[in-house]
Amino acid sequence: MEPHFESHGVTADIKQAVKRSETPASTTIIAGPCSVESETQIIATAQALAKIPQVTMLRGGIWKPRTRPGAFEGRGEEGLVWLREAKRVSGLPTATEVATPDHVELALKYDVDALWIGARTVVNPFSVQQLADALQGVDVPVYVKNPVSPDLKLWIGAFERFQKAGITRLAAIHRGFSYYKESPYRNYPMWEIPIELTHQLDVPLITDVSHICGNRELLQAVAQKALDLATDGLMIECHINPDEALTDAQQQITPEALKSLLASLTFRSKQSGKVERDLAGLRSEIDDIDSELLQLLARRMEVSAQIGEYKKLNNVAVVQMDRWKKILDDHVSAGAEMGLSPILINKVFEAIHQESIERQSRIMGND
Repeated sequence: MEPHFESHGVTADIKQAVKRSETPASTTIIAGPCSVESETQIIATAQALAKIPQVTMLRGGIWKPRTRPGAFEGRGEEGLVWLREAKRVSGLPTATEVATPDHVELALKYDVDALWIGARTVVNPFSVQQLADALQGVDVPVYVKNPVSPDLKLWIGAFERFQKAGITRLAAIHRGFSYYKESPYRNYPMWEIPIELTHQLDVPLITDVSHICGNRELLQAVAQKALDLATDGLMIECHINPDEALTDAQQQITPEALKSLLASLTFRSKQSGKVERDLAGLRSEIDDIDSELLQLLARRMEVSAQIGEYKKLNNVAVVQMDRWKKILDDHVSAGAEMGLSPILINKVFEAIHQESIERQSRIMGND
C-alpha cells in the first residue's frame, strides 16, 4: 500500500525512501538530530538510521532559533555540507528547517530534499510570506509546523500562502502548543486542532513527538496515540550520543532506542485510524469543555465563600429561598432556549446550590 504522501507528489528520492519502509500502512518516519553539530555526529547518526528499515528521511537542524542569545544557534552553511555528505553515505533524503529566504537559498544549494517551517516562524505571517515568495517556482516538499499558539486559522493561513505561491507538495507537522497550565508535556498536544486541520485541508499530518514530549520517557505513549489517530508520519529526534547533544538532549534518543520504539508501536490501518481520529477530535473537545467547567465551578465556589463571609459579618441568613427560586426559574428558561432539558438544569443547579449552602454554613459556624 502506497503512503498518503504519494497523492501529494513527493520527489522520486523521497518515494524511494518511503518504499524501503517496512512499517504497516507505510507511515513516514523522519528521524535525526535536533541539530547538526559536527560532520562525525551527523554521518554516524545517519548511517545508524539507514539500518532501520522504517526510517524514510533524515532530519537535522542547521539554524536553531534560541530563546536567549549566546546559546548554540546551529552550524549554518558548514552544517549543510555535512548534511549533504550524510545523505550521500546513508542514502536517506534530508530535511531541515528554514526561517528566512537566505536559509531557503542555501538549503536548496546543498540539495536538501524537503524544508520545514518552524513554529516560531509560522506565528508571523510576514515571515511566512517571505518564505513563500522565496519558494515560488521551486518544486520541493514543504512541511508546515503548527504555530506556537493554538491558533488553527494562523496555521491554515500559512498553508494558503504557500499554496498561492504554487507550492503543491505540502504537509503539516503537529509539534504541540504552548500551554499556560502545568503539563507533563513540553508542548501540549491539543489533538483536536491538528485533527480539525486535516478536516479542512487535504494534507498529510506528521506528528513531531519529540517536541510534544520534551522528554524521551514519554515518546512511546505519545507516538502510539498519534498512530491511533491515523497520523501519516512521525518525526523523532535521534542522536548518536543524545546525552551530549548541544540542543534538546533530554528529548533525543539513540538510533538503537528508535529501533526498539518503532518495534513497540502498533500501526493501525488508515480507515480504522480515521474513524478513531474523528472520534478523538470530539472527545478532546469534550475534555477541554469539562476542564473549563471544573474551573468555573471552582471559581463559583470561591465567590460563594466570599458571600458567606459577607453574610456572617452582616448577620444575614444563609438561605434566601425567594431569590433561589427565581434564579432556578431563570436558568430553566434560559436552558430551554439552548435545547437543555429542565430536568438537567434542575439537577445541576440544585447540586451546585446545595454545595454553596454547605460551604456558607461552615463559614457561618452552623455545622
